[in-house]
Amino acid sequence: MKKYDYLLVGAGLYSAVFAYLAAQQGKKCLCIEKRDHIGGNIYCEKVEDINVHTYGAHIFHTSNRKVWDFVNSLVEFNRYTNSPVANFKGEMYNMPFNMNTFSKMWGISTPDEAKAIIAEQRKTITGEPKNLEEQAISLVGTDIYRKLVKGYTEKQWGRDCTELPAFIIKRLPVRYTYDNNYFNDLYQGIPIGGYNLLIEKLFAGCDMVTGVDYLDDRAHWDAQAEKVVFTGPIDAFFGYQLGKLQYRTVRFETEVLDTDNYQGVAVVNYTDRETPYTRIIEHKHFEFGTQPKTVISREYPSEWTEGMEPYYPVNDERNQTLYQRYADLAKQENVIFGGRLGEYKYYDMDKVIEAAMLRFEKEM
Repeated sequence: MKKYDYLLVGAGLYSAVFAYLAAQQGKKCLCIEKRDHIGGNIYCEKVEDINVHTYGAHIFHTSNRKVWDFVNSLVEFNRYTNSPVANFKGEMYNMPFNMNTFSKMWGISTPDEAKAIIAEQRKTITGEPKNLEEQAISLVGTDIYRKLVKGYTEKQWGRDCTELPAFIIKRLPVRYTYDNNYFNDLYQGIPIGGYNLLIEKLFAGCDMVTGVDYLDDRAHWDAQAEKVVFTGPIDAFFGYQLGKLQYRTVRFETEVLDTDNYQGVAVVNYTDRETPYTRIIEHKHFEFGTQPKTVISREYPSEWTEGMEPYYPVNDERNQTLYQRYADLAKQENVIFGGRLGEYKYYDMDKVIEAAMLRFEKEM
């Protein structure tokens, strides 16, 4: 008999939920993590008494009552509502696209006026959209596309919208109401005191080793447990034998400012192409902070190369085909592949929790 029932590779949210559920069933887990902290990308760092989202803004939202009840049984959530603002060369617009946006852009006041303008502008696209630019215009018209979609998207993907496939933007949220709540989900908020509290509760019954890479000594770690739960990059697990999957990554430039309120909102998107960063996060607003100073992070997207943090899977045909080939290889292993990197899939936090719950149920 091995010492542990499960070896969890990576200390992110998927492993944390799996570890918690396993502990509830009397199973023993060991988690190993390459970074020097637990929590994966939802890890927070305390700076000037502010919980700084080290790896970018994480706003919890879900319509799944089971998931909402689960996280609230562990920590208390605040009433934070995601209402980002877009800055186009100093012009400020509400997001998602709604009557506040349209009123500012066109000086109108009624849904019918907004619908008429967008319908007229959509006519410039005839037939099936051939690229992301045409797809976006066919959804929201030319004005919103040029000011609020084009520059931001080109910075995000590192290429022109005319070179990006149409399916990347299947839909853009358009609301004919004066509602700045970005998400349509029933529940949203931020854990009071930050995400580290949630992660620590989830991993409470699990042994933990940080600062080690599973792939450096796989045989040693495999010998510790009956089964492996792998949440790292699936192509790395297989030694990139079929080729490398592509990602976009983000570089964060974080600084402390000697003001109590820098931008008046947690998230401001910079939607012109010339500004090198895509957005600025002001972390204190996630928890309605009143600290005398503030902490902001500028986000600079870039191409991913090995050694950098992989953030966003590149959702195109080549990568999805390659991932499917790795997924077929994975079926031959006594390993559970989970999470954003293990399944090469952009995951909201609630969906990660849901996936870990379902996978654990299958185990039982």
